[in-house]
Amino acid sequence: MSRARQLLVMAGWLLFGGGALSQPPHLPRTLAPDQVRSGLTFSGPDVQSLQADAFANPGLLWLARGESLWGQRVGPQNLSCQDCHGLKAGSMQGVAVQYPKLATGSGSLINLEDQIRACRTQRQGVSDWGFESDGLLAMTLYVTEASKGLPLRLSPDPRLAVHLQAGASLFQRQQGQLNLSCAQCHDQQQGRRLYSDRLSQGQPNGYPVYRLEWQTLGSLERRLRSCYAGIRAEPPPWGGPQMRQLALYLTWRGEGLPLEVPAVRK
Repeated sequence: MSRARQLLVMAGWLLFGGGALSQPPHLPRTLAPDQVRSGLTFSGPDVQSLQADAFANPGLLWLARGESLWGQRVGPQNLSCQDCHGLKAGSMQGVAVQYPKLATGSGSLINLEDQIRACRTQRQGVSDWGFESDGLLAMTLYVTEASKGLPLRLSPDPRLAVHLQAGASLFQRQQGQLNLSCAQCHDQQQGRRLYSDRLSQGQPNGYPVYRLEWQTLGSLERRLRSCYAGIRAEPPPWGGPQMRQLALYLTWRGEGLPLEVPAVRK
């Protein structure tokens, strides 16, 4: 593990309390900590350069919109995000790496987008943002960017164990007309070429991400659903628990990787 990676992991320990990375003994790791790699390292130099460009990175358009929405007062009480959380999203540092987590009250497994939608409908009292809407993606990116550079780290909440196990089972399950699993591509075949692209490890540390094939920003759930389509399998419903459980497992699997938004992928 590089010195930079060690410092990032140590920062995560200090921020979120804990010693070693969470590793339930019944759930073995398929990737050793020093083997975990961001999807950016599997990309070509053109994609890497585009992500690194502080002016040309297309994700910056959504980041700017998210900043605008942050200060926009809406609803019957004329509330904005900054009225509760401060003028800038810097107050949200460390928030994005806490998801997926269990919602207060309901105990259901939620991601950051779910929390943003709940804040919008329950606190601001306005209509919901739909899945993959520009507003939701922009706000999610803006909040996530406040945690840029912080390492992924699963919450130590023991109640997550059942969801983590379910996500691991989904990752290993062969399904669809092609009878393939996530693990077969992203564990067993990582680095090998599929047509013109190299298969990555499927890490979640760049979401929401701008993908050149989409020509827009998209969520982790959208990417997972694309994989379901790729293996010709029936995807779960939008926002369903299976998608949250799979995202939880991916977060655990990628622990230590720093958030790198706004990210670009092919």
